[in-house]
Amino acid sequence: MDILAALAQEFKLGQEQISNAVALMDDGCTIPFIARYRKEKTGSLDDQTLHAIADRLHYLRNLESRKEEVRSAIAAQDKLTDAISEAIDAAKTLVEVEDIYRPYKQKRKTKASVAKARGLEPLAQWIMAQPQGDPAREAQQYVDAEKEVPDAEAALAGAFDILVETISDDGELRKRLRNLMKLRGSIIVKAADPDTDSVYRNYYDHTEAVEKIAKHRVLAINRGEKEEFLKVSLLLPDGMGESITAKAYVIHNNRCGELVHQACLEAFKKHLLPAVQREVRNDLTAAACEQAITVFASNLRQLLLQPPMRGAVTLGLDPGFRTGCKVAIVDETGKVLATDVVYITAASDEKVAASKRKLKKLILDHNVAMIAIGNGTASRESEACVAEILRSIPEKKIAYMVVSEAGASVYSASKLAAEEFPDYDVSLRSAVSIARRLQDPLAELVKIEPKAIGVGEYQHDMPPARLSESLDGVVEDCVNAVGVDVNTASYSLLSYVSGIHSGIAKNIVAYREENGAFINRRALLKVPKLGAKAYELCAGFLRVREGKNPLDNTGVHPESYKAAEALLKACGYSLTEVGGDLSMLAEIVASKGYDTLSAELGIGVPTLRDIVAELQKPGRDLRDELPPPLMRSGDVMTIENLKPDMEFVGTVRNIIDFGAFVDIGVHEDGLVHISRLSDRFIKHPLDAVKVGQIVRVRVLDVDVKRKRISLTMKGVSQENLY
Repeated sequence: MDILAALAQEFKLGQEQISNAVALMDDGCTIPFIARYRKEKTGSLDDQTLHAIADRLHYLRNLESRKEEVRSAIAAQDKLTDAISEAIDAAKTLVEVEDIYRPYKQKRKTKASVAKARGLEPLAQWIMAQPQGDPAREAQQYVDAEKEVPDAEAALAGAFDILVETISDDGELRKRLRNLMKLRGSIIVKAADPDTDSVYRNYYDHTEAVEKIAKHRVLAINRGEKEEFLKVSLLLPDGMGESITAKAYVIHNNRCGELVHQACLEAFKKHLLPAVQREVRNDLTAAACEQAITVFASNLRQLLLQPPMRGAVTLGLDPGFRTGCKVAIVDETGKVLATDVVYITAASDEKVAASKRKLKKLILDHNVAMIAIGNGTASRESEACVAEILRSIPEKKIAYMVVSEAGASVYSASKLAAEEFPDYDVSLRSAVSIARRLQDPLAELVKIEPKAIGVGEYQHDMPPARLSESLDGVVEDCVNAVGVDVNTASYSLLSYVSGIHSGIAKNIVAYREENGAFINRRALLKVPKLGAKAYELCAGFLRVREGKNPLDNTGVHPESYKAAEALLKACGYSLTEVGGDLSMLAEIVASKGYDTLSAELGIGVPTLRDIVAELQKPGRDLRDELPPPLMRSGDVMTIENLKPDMEFVGTVRNIIDFGAFVDIGVHEDGLVHISRLSDRFIKHPLDAVKVGQIVRVRVLDVDVKRKRISLTMKGVSQENLY
């Protein structure tokens, strides 16, 4: 109950909301299912909030578990006191718990442990009390040749080692110094070799307050250090750490006090400062990684939810120089119609001309309506060629788009791609993937490991498990928000549906191939290993497009079918009218009163609202309500053509902590710095733009040599873009 109360306080939610959400999670319910079909229990918490609660719940449970382990370990030594137990209870983080445990933790052999074994701990305690006596005279009592303490000097040295370790293990002191480092410390960055140039030159002589350093700079500095271009240290103001350490232990200005003071300086220099530096850097890195993962997840969510370009034959072009450009043409459903290789970037004019004719013939023969060009090597040259061909057939009104090919090579070489296209080589599979990305980004991108999709930064520096967990959660949320056609979806797409793992997904596809299309949702229960619980979790997210029951093509869960039919009857409609004109349904329900109808139907108001929305738009795809992607068909520009004050309409390709990269059709994306993203103050670029958004920008500066384009959105009208 303490954990639930802590969660309620932290998320500013009701205790019942948290209790119900946690109970559902513990019962094996997925977050998409809870967010969509258990709104009454959670107060309509969305998937992102539920993910945050789940993450925090996991941490707090681990914290409680560790507290009990530490409590038991200290008790086993007969050293557990009420004060220690209370300190453990009060600890808010794992670091605080470890600080408490440190003095009692079984250590490897140390100077202090050797000294204790020689019976010198009482001498150390006497010195720590700082009486007026002479330490050397007191030490004479501990001289013992059998214990390898030959003289008073050796006894004092051993006691000193015990003092240093005692001070170093002080959890409260560590906490004070750690907080001091965060508030008053500085991060000092120097070049490992000032004469060696690198992308980290801006950090070759860099000092910044720990409290103020931007998270993306933490990651940049970390990478520079890892690649051995930078040397990094964290420092406190001169003498401050030593002073705080001494004040914690030195109570008298006498000979014992002098020894304790020396032990404080030794402990700070050799143990406390390095530990605090390491811990604070770990905290900075952890916070920076969480921020980067959050941005990556947001970018991925927007990319996956880009509107599909359905119902058009599409040509995918995977550019290349030496090996030529790979071509794949797919029909409206993504089925491959033709593949080829053209050399439109070859050195020979004759070969280029022949390839252009071949490409034009392919376009005309297959009635291509859209062209997707990968943004990798030779992309600009390929785009120029495509634009030239399209100008020669203006009557066809064909448009093209340069799409990110991040992860395409990973997919094309994967086992999944080999199973899907056993007769095509790796390069042609990439072309197919590029074409399908334009037709349906979500269905194609789920085949690729999320971190390979390329809409983040420093993803290779992130904790792999945490990154995968977060990004997989985003993919799962997006797939379930859109819904999946159970009769056409690949097993890779099905495996992200709530309650379905890859094994069940493969069984669904196998059952479909053997028995034909599913005619209703209930038939899913015939799929091997898809039991009642899995059915409960997945049924509402799977669509049967042309089944006997029109509700199977909606987001209405089977558990609410009776309520949906009763609702239709109460409003003067029948089940057979679903899919027709039900535009007045919401108005009728409102006139009868949502509270009244929900009570009559035995469902909550949130569920009633969802049912009404689904009945009015069965089979709806939330992506269809978003602005379509920006397609091009005109002349191709290069960075050399750009001049300051030119305005362009472009697409946001990536968002990072300090700005957004926008594709304006010149191959190199331009950067809109965070300070130029909006006329109002914003804390983060995500407050102003999102991946895939169409924006109007103005050129500020162009560095042709470094291929850098500086753009602005300030003072640039964003009206009438769609």
